[in-house]
Amino acid sequence: MAGQQPYRIKTISEFHQLRGLPKPEHPLISVVNYTDINHSPEYNVTSWVLDFYSISLKRNPAVKMKYGQQEYDFDEGILFFMAPGQVFRVEVTDSLPVRQSGWILLIHPDFLWNTPLANTIRQYDYFDYSVNEALFLSEKEESTLNSIVQLIRQEYHSNIDKFSQSIIISQIETLLQYSERFYHRQFITRKKASHQILDQLEKLLNNYFSSEALLEKGLPTVQYISENLNVSPSYLRGILNVLTGQSTQQHIHNKLIEKAKEKLSTTNLSVSEIAYELGFEHPQSFSKLFKIKTKLSPLEFRQSFN
Repeated sequence: MAGQQPYRIKTISEFHQLRGLPKPEHPLISVVNYTDINHSPEYNVTSWVLDFYSISLKRNPAVKMKYGQQEYDFDEGILFFMAPGQVFRVEVTDSLPVRQSGWILLIHPDFLWNTPLANTIRQYDYFDYSVNEALFLSEKEESTLNSIVQLIRQEYHSNIDKFSQSIIISQIETLLQYSERFYHRQFITRKKASHQILDQLEKLLNNYFSSEALLEKGLPTVQYISENLNVSPSYLRGILNVLTGQSTQQHIHNKLIEKAKEKLSTTNLSVSEIAYELGFEHPQSFSKLFKIKTKLSPLEFRQSFN
């Protein structure tokens, strides 16, 4: 199936069928033991698209996964998240040791219908992280999430009643909240890698604002920045928020204001000329942003030096 369109799996029942699993006990939510998955030869190299959410804790499976252009080997327990419609690629690798374990929590959007989580689940940035930006779990963290997933499994295995959905929804929300906490921990404990990204961002912005790129392309976009740093926009936002309390866009604007102050204080260029050099088509837009950031108009800032 290599080179073909990604294979779309529309239902959790279809996922079970393709992976050699028994029919799910609930059509809209399922916890799958990773050891039970059958990697059929015809799907050894396959791109997939799921029409439902997937939260996976995997340890040592005999596969490599690709998300975008990134590749990841699961050599330790990690957690990663996928939202409906995202494409990922599975490659079964015979040379890797078969010591696979873990679980996959599958949640169809219809299960969340008419609950607050239906609207809030996509607010968790990690559903947009790449596989290589997955969450590395300590034994204690892994144990915490395992216990929550076990409660979810027990609830839909028991007799379904009017309380079942709300109980499972609350457990999913708890799982997502813990995952948010653990990601913040990862940004802090992996400070060296995180600060390297921050240093690279500073260098990238300095080079961009010192080149002709501003005149030719205008202000750099968040997408441009993240692509050049080889991270997803959501992951970059998470790192910057933890380390600096600011978004990627704010960092771009800070660099812009820094350059603007330099030109206003050291050159005789008009405000319109400076705006043009900084990539603005309309001087009014530049002046408005400058005043928002500094509480002064460009001319008021310039006059403060005289």
